[in-house]
Amino acid sequence: MAQNSSASRSDAGYLSHGLVWIYALILAVPLYYLLVTSFKQNQEIFTAPAALPTSFDLGNYIDAAQFTEIGQALSNSAMITIGAEAITLALALPAAYGLARATGRLARVVEGVFAGGFLIPAFAALVPTVLLAISLDLFYNPLFLILFFPATQLPLSVILLTQFMRAIPAELEESAMMDGASRWSILWQVYAPLVVPGIVTVALLNFLTFWNEYLFSLSILGVDPAIRTVQVAVPTLIGGQATNAGTLAAACVISIIPVFIVYAIFNRQMENALVAGALKG
Repeated sequence: MAQNSSASRSDAGYLSHGLVWIYALILAVPLYYLLVTSFKQNQEIFTAPAALPTSFDLGNYIDAAQFTEIGQALSNSAMITIGAEAITLALALPAAYGLARATGRLARVVEGVFAGGFLIPAFAALVPTVLLAISLDLFYNPLFLILFFPATQLPLSVILLTQFMRAIPAELEESAMMDGASRWSILWQVYAPLVVPGIVTVALLNFLTFWNEYLFSLSILGVDPAIRTVQVAVPTLIGGQATNAGTLAAACVISIIPVFIVYAIFNRQMENALVAGALKG
């Protein structure tokens, strides 16, 4: 019987590993196609789409950078993303701490309000958001997106951070309060260091959302090269039959490089958060 149980676990392990590799392959194929396409011209792309390029000429990347002024677009996206990220975490951490340690019906109602934010689709708020930007005289101003984006991610950020903070024993807080620590000191000196994996997880999810956002960036900032984001700049390369697919692919590759860099820096903390969540479950 023990042998049958061991064999079942072994079979499940092989199956799970096989599914992981299949999923990785599904993700890798589009990335491979995008990368090889970025070094080709249209004729080579459509005659041999999956083949390696005959030469690794950087001409498409140079054209993409020149035609879209992608350097300025990357700078704009970075400014908006970092600003929105900082505001989101600054608001979400105290809110999550309050919910994690609050009890009673009011706390459940407040948490339900944050959870209700998941039910509102982004496009439903597009027209009111544009009118708000106009009324605040912040239309065509990146500052509006820096202030607006946190509102779109606060529900997810607060709910996730609340779950991480609830896993911290209340005795730590009581001990700190006996030593004379204030609520703010407890939050930043006790809770924040212990939930670093959770903070990194939330920050990465927010970064992906803010960096890849297109609809509001286009509606609020337009296509002015001085203020547009990278996600708005890349589609400007599409011009009907005259579109150079290689140049477009090169611009896409440039736009996703920051995502890979950020993930490479913080992937260990992300893995720690996932492992911690699995152990709690």
